[in-house]
Amino acid sequence: MNKAYRIIFHIDLNAFFASCEIALNPALANIPIGIGGASGKGVLTTANYEARKYGVSSAMSVGEARRLCPQLKLLPVNFPLYKEKSQQFFDYLATYTTDRTSFHR
Repeated sequence: MNKAYRIIFHIDLNAFFASCEIALNPALANIPIGIGGASGKGVLTTANYEARKYGVSSAMSVGEARRLCPQLKLLPVNFPLYKEKSQQFFDYLATYTTDRTSFHR
């Protein structure tokens, strides 16, 4: 007897925007980076793991992030890049299922 089963993916793309920037520019891999607040004001959308070592996190003001990590490299958001990489990732997941309606973004 064949048993029906279902595979459930639970994937947290933590620091996704930062990971996209590093994929685009590998020289960023080992330096603390924050995404957002291009004018030097506002809040970060995310920070990579190098920046998180200093206590920098998403939704943190740029001023606080720079206080915690003066060497933080601040990058503006690049939504076209993140959309492209997100689509590539979901296309990859689709190779494991035909039921794309179950993908929650």
